[in-house]
Amino acid sequence: MKVLILYPKADELIGRHVALLSDGLRQSVALRTANSATAFRQAMREEVPDIIHCHGIPGYTLARSVLDSLKKGVRLVITPHGQLEPWTTRQETLEDKANKALRYQSNFVGRAYSVILMGRLELTNFSKLGWNRRTEEIHNAVITNTISPREMCSAHFGIYQKVMDSNTLEQMDEPTRSMLRALIKVGIMGDCRWAPPLPSGDIRWRSLLLYAEHEQIRNYVDYGISLLGLSVPTIDTKAIAAYFPDDYQQPCPINKLVGDYDGKETAYLMRMFTQIHRQPLLLHLIELTRELYRDTVNDDELQEALQEKRLDTFAASLMQVLIEQAALDEGYVPLPPADNRQTRQIRKLLTNHLKI
Repeated sequence: MKVLILYPKADELIGRHVALLSDGLRQSVALRTANSATAFRQAMREEVPDIIHCHGIPGYTLARSVLDSLKKGVRLVITPHGQLEPWTTRQETLEDKANKALRYQSNFVGRAYSVILMGRLELTNFSKLGWNRRTEEIHNAVITNTISPREMCSAHFGIYQKVMDSNTLEQMDEPTRSMLRALIKVGIMGDCRWAPPLPSGDIRWRSLLLYAEHEQIRNYVDYGISLLGLSVPTIDTKAIAAYFPDDYQQPCPINKLVGDYDGKETAYLMRMFTQIHRQPLLLHLIELTRELYRDTVNDDELQEALQEKRLDTFAASLMQVLIEQAALDEGYVPLPPADNRQTRQIRKLLTNHLKI
């Protein structure tokens, strides 16, 4: 794990805090510090970190540079050091206050995976702003004896790990993504003979299994692992903390939303298509794929029903995604797949489901 700590050179108290963190974390993470815009840009050129930890709220230009770096997959953590407290902002002119709050501060803070506050009062005041719900409270060992430097550093490492255990799809390399698709396919079919060629190279099992947990498809993945006889690290994904977007809702089986199968195949499939049209989720795509393999599917009847509900264009785009995500076989595709603008939108929604 690579962490770049960015802090203001002129603030001696923040500098002491960063020095304590640097000393205490160097054995746990690859850590680098930058105390100016120039040093920050140089650090980013030399090696892109996994996490940027901003101490204090940087000015607009530097904040913009930090946000631009997030496009490279970097994740942001912020410790405001009291700079968002009401008595601090009241000292600014109304014009400055409006510029900072409306033009960049709320957006900057909202993009953070985690905001670390140093006490209950600061946490309470920050929560009133409504800019970010992913907050943590860690006291500052520089100014209080309620926490030791070692405890403070340990708590920060825990937050960094929590950040890295969030939205793990973003961190997967191609071999890991290929393995995920293979496991989903085998898990759906219940037979290892349906497995596509397995990828070579190391698999990032922690990322894969955490993603399966957060998308509620762990049962399919575990079944695929079992059928393929793979040797996989034992990871209790339910016990690992992670951050989620504010609007994240844990996926539930689609029959909880559309009702149980009642023996009318086309009607049941139409309820599934309608629900997925509202919100495409990987779990529901897997369940739809599994249903399409049934012998009772009447392709002609299903096509007519989709046309009647004006879902045929969406369904064609969805078929392409099912082929990509769940390896749906051509012989079980009820209508020709389409790769178009709507297909790209479905892919984007699936990719961004856990994105902060």
